Amino acid sequence: MATWVPPIAHAPCLIGPTTFRLLNETDDLDRVGWDGPPLSRLWRYHQHYFDELRAVDADQRASWHERLLLRWVEENPPGKGVGWESYPTARRIVNWIKWALAGHRLPPACLASLAVQARWLRRRLEYHLLGNHLLADAKALIFAGSFFEGPEADRWRTLGLRLLGEEVAEQILADGGHIERSPMYQALVMEDLLDIQNVLQASRAGSRGWGSLRLEETVRRMMAWLTAMTHPDGDIAFFNDAAIGMAPSYRELAAYATRLGFAPADPPRQLVQSLPVSGYVRLAHDQATVLLDVAPLGPDYLLGHAHADTLSFELSVGRQRVLVNSGTSCYGESAERVRQRGTAAHNTVVIDGENSSEVWKGFRVARRAYPIGLTIEERGTQVSVACAHTGYGWLPGRPRHRRHWRFQPGSLDVCDTVEGQFGVADARFHWHPSWTLTGTAREGVAVAQAGAGGRVKWIVEDGDPRIEPSSYHPRFGVTESNHCLVVRLIQGRSRVRFLWS
Repeated sequence: MATWVPPIAHAPCLIGPTTFRLLNETDDLDRVGWDGPPLSRLWRYHQHYFDELRAVDADQRASWHERLLLRWVEENPPGKGVGWESYPTARRIVNWIKWALAGHRLPPACLASLAVQARWLRRRLEYHLLGNHLLADAKALIFAGSFFEGPEADRWRTLGLRLLGEEVAEQILADGGHIERSPMYQALVMEDLLDIQNVLQASRAGSRGWGSLRLEETVRRMMAWLTAMTHPDGDIAFFNDAAIGMAPSYRELAAYATRLGFAPADPPRQLVQSLPVSGYVRLAHDQATVLLDVAPLGPDYLLGHAHADTLSFELSVGRQRVLVNSGTSCYGESAERVRQRGTAAHNTVVIDGENSSEVWKGFRVARRAYPIGLTIEERGTQVSVACAHTGYGWLPGRPRHRRHWRFQPGSLDVCDTVEGQFGVADARFHWHPSWTLTGTAREGVAVAQAGAGGRVKWIVEDGDPRIEPSSYHPRFGVTESNHCLVVRLIQGRSRVRFLWS
């Protein structure tokens, strides 16, 4: 292999020789083994990924890693248990090879297992799931085909490159967004593409077959999209499945791209930045940033990571988040998973207690909202954005929610209207936990905690307001208490002003 560029180093997952810290939950391998209860399926997936091999200061734990690698081979025979499902297998193949490319010696038993894992994955590509899963499968085949030598390895590499080309064309939209409309998965897919470029540059075979994909142009578009969907605090917005710590930050990805020789994307500077194909809008003055969701949930055939968040938005003032969607702390099938995906967990309007898109189970959507009638008007330093959606059209009165944002220096006005027959409609505005709310529900001031400074005033000009306790989930396995300003629409209308200086 030629020169291998250091990839992104992630947070350590191993805090003792056999003790895992995953998804903010700690347990010991000697107690819980590799499969089954009491840990969630997602926790088990992460246990089998071996992300620890590429963590910060991983070299200092190399002896732990080698013992863990050998133990995995001994205790996970081919085809047995969750660790041999296609997605964790793909992630593990890449991480084992990264560990070897970083200068570590894979024991013979692990090398043999690695080849078996590649053969196993080759026959179980995730065409039934598509999306980021199929890209991860392609990446693993490219890594295995570049790491090993011989005709079989060449076939893995060729198949992986062909599949990658097809999926990049399908999944990366013209504005740079990933087709699943999740900033978190945008970052994960970007890391995948950069890793692939890295291993191909280091491979004896070079990047033959990859250049036609116009990687540099694809990466630049994806970087521009991600920086537009990143708050001034450096972390992603929470639209669809999204949480901090599950994927690299924009800063980490930009640094990695630079190490690989890519020119960095220019940061957003304009007052209005529309991402018209994926369906998001960024508004920014010097003091404030607003991110608007006027997007479809995703492709109709792939909505596993979709939330019922149509016409939601997030607001930052300075580097502090102010209004936030509630985030994601869990996967799997549970009432909490459905609640976090539901409309009420987002900064948008709930009609008659229903979700704007019918999220169900862990990764399913039935009837879903489609945005319609988007308009963007820019006049000097003021921007008006208006959009409606069809999500509640199945209700008996066929109500339709329309939202109008007006953004200018020092203020954001949010006006909601609902046309058609309905019982009750509530506009919900979730405050980041760092803000303390004082005053009445109709008019008050939010003050930033912990001495950070900052005041944001709200005024409910139309509607019947109240303040409710809520919860915020910035990371998997994490729940924080916050407050939600709920404004009942009166005669189908509400208007709330947010002001800062």
